[in-house]
Amino acid sequence: MENNGKTTQEERYMARCIQLAKQGKCSTSPNPMVGAVIVCNGKIIGEGYHRMCGYAHAEVNAINSVEDESKLKQSTIYVSLEPCSHHGKTPPCADLIIRKGIPEVVIGCMDPFAKVAGRGIKKLQDAGIKVTVGILEQECRDLNKQFITFHSQKRPYIILKWAESADGFIDITRTGGHPAILSSPLTNMLVHKKRAETDAIIVGTRTALLDNPVLNVRNWYGNNPLRIVIDRTLKIPESFHLLNNEIQTWVITEKEHKNNSQTHYKIMEFTENLLPQILTELHKNNIQSVMVEGGSKLLQSFINKNLWDEAFIEKTAINLNSGVKAPSINGKDYLIYARFNTPIWHYFNDKNTSR
Repeated sequence: MENNGKTTQEERYMARCIQLAKQGKCSTSPNPMVGAVIVCNGKIIGEGYHRMCGYAHAEVNAINSVEDESKLKQSTIYVSLEPCSHHGKTPPCADLIIRKGIPEVVIGCMDPFAKVAGRGIKKLQDAGIKVTVGILEQECRDLNKQFITFHSQKRPYIILKWAESADGFIDITRTGGHPAILSSPLTNMLVHKKRAETDAIIVGTRTALLDNPVLNVRNWYGNNPLRIVIDRTLKIPESFHLLNNEIQTWVITEKEHKNNSQTHYKIMEFTENLLPQILTELHKNNIQSVMVEGGSKLLQSFINKNLWDEAFIEKTAINLNSGVKAPSINGKDYLIYARFNTPIWHYFNDKNTSR
C-alpha cells in the first residue's frame, strides 16, 4: 500500500467525493455515505455517489457516468471509503474497478465493516493497481462516524439531545399539561432534520406520559426513525401516539405483551445493564444510530455510563427559575456556535467518537 502524503490536488478531488457523498445522508443507512470521482489527465470525467441502500454504489455510478469508457484505462478513481470486496445487495466494487482497467485508486479511509476491512485494498493491489490510502482521512471518517462506530464498537452511535433554559432547566415541574416551550419553530425543524438523519429515537416513560410525543419527521423530509420507549410496567395508554401502530416502534418492558405489525414489545431485565441490553438489541437489528430525546433522568443515565458520542444542546435565553434540572456533562468544554440566532452547544465525546 502506498501513502505518499496529501497533495493539494488529491485533497481537492477527495473533498469533492465527500461533497457528493453527503447527498445520500438521509437514504443510505445502514450503508455508509460514499462519493467517487474519476479523473483523467487532470480533468474530472465521471462522478457518482451512493444514493440509497440496496442501489448502486458510488464507484458504479461514477463509472457509468463516464461518456468515453476507453479513458478509464488512463484514469484515477478517488473514493471516500474503501471499495467493497464482497457480494451484498450489489456486486463488489473492487471487481468492477479491476474489470474496467482503472490503473490507480485513491481512498479516503478504510472500511471497518468485517467483510471489507482491507480486503478491497488487497484485491486491488493484487490486480496490480496502484492504491493510495489516507487522503482527507479524518474528514472521510467523520462523514461516516455512525457507520464506523457501529462496526468498530459494536453498538449504535449515540446522540444526546435536549433544550435547556438560560438557568439550566429543561422543563417546569409538572404532573401533566404542556411542557415549557424552549425551542423556536426553526430550531424545532432542525431537530426533525437530525431525526431524519438518525435510525432511532429513544424516550422514557415519564416523557411519554407527560408529552404524548409523536417522534416523527413531520417538520422535515425523510424516513421516520424507529421509535423506542422504555416502559417497564406498560403504563403508557394504548391511545397514545407512540402506540398508534403507524411507525415502527419498540417498547422496552419486563412484561409480556402481544406484538402488533409496527409495535414490538422487547422483554428485558431492568437492572444496571438495561442500557447495554438495549444497545445490543439495536446492534443486532442493524440500527446504527440512536438519538436520546428523553427526560433528564434518561439522558443523565447515558452520560453517567459514558454511553454517548455526541451532544446537541439548545441553550435558550428563557429563564424558568425552577423545574427539572438539565443533564450535566461535567468537566467538558462545548463547541458553541449560533444557529438561527440561538446558541447551540454541539459536543463530541473524544473518548468514544471516531474523530
